[in-house]
Formats: sequence, C-alpha cells, structure tokens
Amino acid sequence: MNPKTVAVIPARYASSRMPGKPLAPILGKSMIERVYRQTSRAEKVDEVWVATDDQRIVEAVEAFGGNAVMTSEDLASGTDRVAEASEKVTADIYVNVQGDQPFIDPLMIDEAVEPMWLDPDLPMSTLVHPIHRPEDLQDPGVVKAVLNLAGEGMYFSRSLIPAPHNEVNHPVYEHVGLYVYRKDFLLTLSKLPQTLLERVEGLEQLRVIEHGYRLKCVVTKCEDNELSGFSIDTPEDVKRGESMLLERGLE
Repeated sequence: MNPKTVAVIPARYASSRMPGKPLAPILGKSMIERVYRQTSRAEKVDEVWVATDDQRIVEAVEAFGGNAVMTSEDLASGTDRVAEASEKVTADIYVNVQGDQPFIDPLMIDEAVEPMWLDPDLPMSTLVHPIHRPEDLQDPGVVKAVLNLAGEGMYFSRSLIPAPHNEVNHPVYEHVGLYVYRKDFLLTLSKLPQTLLERVEGLEQLRVIEHGYRLKCVVTKCEDNELSGFSIDTPEDVKRGESMLLERGLE
C-alpha cells in the first residue's frame, strides 16, 4: 500500500494587500474553493484539508463540502500551519499547496508526491520548471533553483543562478512553491531555527539545505506554467486570473 497522503492548503484571512484573499471570487467561485477542487483532482492525494486561522474561511469551505481545520493565528509560515494541522489530520505524507494558486494543475501535485512514495528515506520534495521568458531571469520575484545530478536542490536564489560566466547551453529552473513532506520531517522542519542564507534570500526552502537535508526537485511536465503557477496577491491579479481562464475557455 502507498503511504497515506494528505494535501493541506494553508489559508490566512489577513493580507496586507488583499484582506480576506482566500474568499475572493474568481468568476463566481472563491479562490479557496478553486484551490481545493484542483487539489482534489490529484490522483495521489487521499484527502484535502484547508488549514486556516479564521472561522469565516472554515464556514466557506464546509459550505462547498470541503474539509477545514482551525490553526493558530500567530504562525510564521505555511509550513508551520501545515505542521500544526498534522496534529489533527493523520497522514504519512503531507502536501503543502499554496492557497493563492487557484489554477494549480493536479498533475504537478502527483509529480511532487511520486518520489516520496518511491524513496522512503526522502524527507521532502518540490517542483521546478525551465524558465523560457528572458525577463524572468533577472526578476527577483522569480526564484531560481540549481540542482545536482540526483535532481536534488543545491541552492535557491532570487538572483540568476548559475551565473553565465562561460557560454554553456544550460537550463535555468524556476522553483514552484509546492512542497511535500514526510510527517516526521515536517515536524522537525517546523522546529529548526532559521538559517543565514534563508534570511538573506528570504527563502524558507534554504533552511532545508543549510541543515543538510535532501530536497528532491522534480522538473514538472505541466506545459501551461503561466496559468498553473499563477499566484493571486492583489485585486488586479484576480482580474488577470479571470482573463487567463476566459482566454483558455475555462471557468
């Protein structure tokens, strides 16, 4: 039997740029419902739960038939929220699905879970995809990843890595913020102190590498990364997300 795998969607009500963001309607359906339904389509996920700090989100999730669990208000990160949810929702493996990515492709979730099923010693996995747009190479909002020959993360940066010192044809990968953890490692990670490089880059995944743990990076086969990786942080993003759905004939 495969290990029990549960997807947890952290969803905070408070947002400096967009309060109540998880409940924002996108073509008549709330963002959290869209994330939930997309995640539920993943074949390697047994259950989906929303982990939130607000009763309004719990009620909204339960209204469309979803599962929700209350977590503390003062948690520092989505990882911490998933870790707290794991105390109430039993599983062997937890998938941290970003609550602001309503168009996540279920294939991507399955891709990230698969190496965790195949390698019982692997503590954590995530996703990357090749960067194709030249403007993304210099954009600090696009997080770059460098992998070793085993497909594990060596470093993540907001700067362009590897630096093109020599003319060598090579891919540059963008990190996709979807994480899969084995339960014991999830609880360990939530208690590890912040590391220097994590603070310098503002990237939580660097804590894993700096503490010497393996982080498998799967190169996703999802083709429409513009849609599947789109994050909503502002009302303007909602309009753009709706436009992308309509452009693709989706609702």
